[in-house]
Amino acid sequence: MTGEAMRLGTDGGARIDLRIVDYQYPEIAGDGTGKDWDANWLVVAGDVVAEDGRGWSFLDPCLTSWEAREIGDWLRGVVDGSVTPTPLDGGGAGRLLAFTEPNLAFSFADRTDDAVVIRVYLSLESGPPWPTERGDYFLLVTMQVTHLALAIKDWDRMLAAHPDR
Repeated sequence: MTGEAMRLGTDGGARIDLRIVDYQYPEIAGDGTGKDWDANWLVVAGDVVAEDGRGWSFLDPCLTSWEAREIGDWLRGVVDGSVTPTPLDGGGAGRLLAFTEPNLAFSFADRTDDAVVIRVYLSLESGPPWPTERGDYFLLVTMQVTHLALAIKDWDRMLAAHPDR
């Protein structure tokens, strides 16, 4: 991926690089409320490497500007401990961070003293090019908490260039 991206995961393991490319409709100025759906759809590019080394890329308008901001806020909660791990069955105190378009979603799998494991769910246009059971697919990305904090800064920089309109 070229340009600035937020990397979740590490070299040598599963990872995803996410980049905000532009608004889907850059010509629309918005209605001034910041909640004009058409004005605030963002095109997101992703480069994915699965645990087994297989990879793919996607490019799709799958998040609104306010949903993209939720990702940064949620990841900050993972870093500071206010978001708690969620069992894979969905029970427990944690939750799935999902959006209007089901292309991307996140849940917090585990934490050690200095590392976190995040599930990144990918489907439809963002999913892998190979068949999956029921269309479900997720990556388990592991990274140091300090690296996650840096990744959040990268995401925030991209968001600053794409505010609510």
